Formats: sequence, C-alpha cells, structure tokens
Amino acid sequence: MDAELRMIEGKPVLRFERVLRHSPEKVWRVVTDPAEMKHWFPAEVEIDGQKMRFTFPDEAPVDADGGEGELIESDPPKVFAFRWLNDVLRFEILPREDGCVLVFTAVVTNKLSVGRDAPGWTTCLDALIAHADGTKFEPPTEWLSRIEHYVRHFGLDEGTDEPGGVRFERDLVWTPLDDVWKLLTEGDSGVPARAAHPGITPGEVTRSEAPALLEYEWLQDGEPKGKVRWEFEHVPLQGTTVTLVQENAHGPEALAAWHVHMELFFAATQGEIRCPWPEDRERELAQRYAQG
Repeated sequence: MDAELRMIEGKPVLRFERVLRHSPEKVWRVVTDPAEMKHWFPAEVEIDGQKMRFTFPDEAPVDADGGEGELIESDPPKVFAFRWLNDVLRFEILPREDGCVLVFTAVVTNKLSVGRDAPGWTTCLDALIAHADGTKFEPPTEWLSRIEHYVRHFGLDEGTDEPGGVRFERDLVWTPLDDVWKLLTEGDSGVPARAAHPGITPGEVTRSEAPALLEYEWLQDGEPKGKVRWEFEHVPLQGTTVTLVQENAHGPEALAAWHVHMELFFAATQGEIRCPWPEDRERELAQRYAQG
C-alpha cells in the first residue's frame, strides 16, 4: 500500500511517501510554486502572503470555487504546509544522497472521504513526480475500483451493530443528491427495489422526502418489525454521503446483507450496475462479521 491512514488526536490523517531523484531545492519549487503546482495539484492555487485561494478546472466534478485557505508553515526547502478549507496539507522534503524523500500528509475533515482522497492524492503525487522528471503523465480513467480498494483496505465499508439496529455510512463521492435519489427510487411509488436487499420483506413507506430521506417498514412474519431509513446529505466541496439504518435488526447476517447492498449501491452511483446478487460475497462477509 502506498497510503497509510492514521488517527491522530481523533482526526483522520493520510500519509504518503515518495522517493524522488531530484534535489530538495528542485522538489521545493515543484511543491510550492503555483506555476509548477498547476501540473499536479487538483486546483489552481493563488498565494497572497498568508492567504490562499483555490479554483477547480471546469472538468472537475465540483464547483469551480475551491474555497480559501492559509499558509501555515514555509521553511524552504524542508517544510510547506497549508490549510485548504478544513483540511491541512503538509509536505516535508528529506534529503538523501541521490535525491530526496517527499512525505505528504493530509489531515482530512471526514474519515468517510479518505476512500476517494487516497487514490486522488496518489494520482496527484504520481503527476508531481512525472512533472519533476519531465515526463508526460496520463491520469487514470477508471476510478471505481481504485476507490473500492481503499474503502475496503481502510474498513470504511463496515457496518455497526448498535442497540437500535444495524447502521452503515458511506461516501458517495460527488454524486448529486437528485441523481442519487433517482437511482434509489427509480420512480417507484412504493418501496423501491433498490432500497431493500433480497433478504428483507418491505412494508409500507412511512416517510419520503426527496432527495434526502426515504423510510419504510420492514416485516417479520407479516408484521412490522421496525423501519429501514435511508438518509442522504450533500456538503459543498466535501461531497455526498448516505446513512442506512435497519431498526431492530442484529447479527452477522443482517450486517452482511446490507454490506453487500451498499457495495452494489455505491457502484451504481458511479455508473456501474452489478447483478446478480453476489451470494458468495454475502456468505464471506457473514463469516467475517461473526468472527468479529
């Protein structure tokens, strides 16, 4: 793995390390000069004293306004650190005989987002090295498998069995709420097929507040046992998240079924519809949850 996730003082911190065959002075210019950063950083950077401003390119999946930040530390050619919105990015350049080591850390706002942050920063650092080497960089065109890799590696896909029922929270990247809602409901007036996994018997819809909330009863032996609730939230410049709760459901089987369902739902939000239901994956997850 080329990315580590650490929790420091309750905050998620991504850490990357790269070896470059260039002097610390050259790497410092690539890391800190806005004219050089445009070749690898995800947004255009303006620095005015301590103040910083970020602008995304037109093709980015977010608004052009990337928000503001501030320069925190600048010790050439060793340390460059700044705040971007609520995230803190730090670059440390360590000299070695044949070049230097670049250590990059990102203190991020939301732990759920590191599944996409990790491949994103990996790509940026690959572009940085290519620019420093004077070679052409071809950015990846496929992101779903890369995000899924880090989501699983960091355990961001796991649900919890709480006193009130099972619960899942997932990052949906930048998918707009209206698109997520349309995907979930598919125009159904009752409980949509995509809102329930094959092992659950849906009852009546109890709340529907497009595009943020869908709630329905689930049945056991024909009687309401509890509710299933889907909640969506979109925060500008942070992305979209989903929270899924099934009340009064417990145990490895319930966790495994919703785990699979959330994997399929996430893939669908990224444009990939997968079927049929992966029974082997469900059994694998049930065993894992049973083992704790």
